[in-house]
Amino acid sequence: MCFGVSPHNHCRGREVEAVALGFGPDLVDNVGMTNRMNVESFNLDHRRVVAPYVRVADRKTLPGGDTLIKYDVRYCQPNVEHLEMDTIHSIEHMSAELMRNHTDKLIDFSPMGCQTGFYALTLGLEISEFLPILEKTCEDILVATEVPAANEVQCGWGANHSLEGAKTAVRAFLDKRSEWEDAGV
Repeated sequence: MCFGVSPHNHCRGREVEAVALGFGPDLVDNVGMTNRMNVESFNLDHRRVVAPYVRVADRKTLPGGDTLIKYDVRYCQPNVEHLEMDTIHSIEHMSAELMRNHTDKLIDFSPMGCQTGFYALTLGLEISEFLPILEKTCEDILVATEVPAANEVQCGWGANHSLEGAKTAVRAFLDKRSEWEDAGV
């Protein structure tokens, strides 16, 4: 479940001028800057996305020919709501462990610092392959009886977990499965 926070006031900056200069509105930040940044998500206009969604955030072809595909798995509407820390921490543990039961192509599943979702880094999993794996993983979480590695030996903050919070958030995310492929941008 996502929890609301006070939305920030955003101004459109010099969006019209930026578009005239060839920058898309997604590259205009709150103060009218149009400089492309190195981090893909910093170039995404978070005011325009509509959560929940799953989108390809990055794709890199390695020198050996393998392709890395990074997914933005967004549970909550940016700057409006967020996941509580113990919830996001538990979803991270369960997804990282349980998703590997469905694929050997998951490299990493990590929470976003803004607590609105996760990044999944995969070895060449196209979205048509990734979405069913994500859906199965969510279903696995709903029937889980514990959070894996939620202890002081295997986790840096073993006491900071909520199985019920994770199940509630995942249930809400899974209930909107039909919306996952439309980020609104």
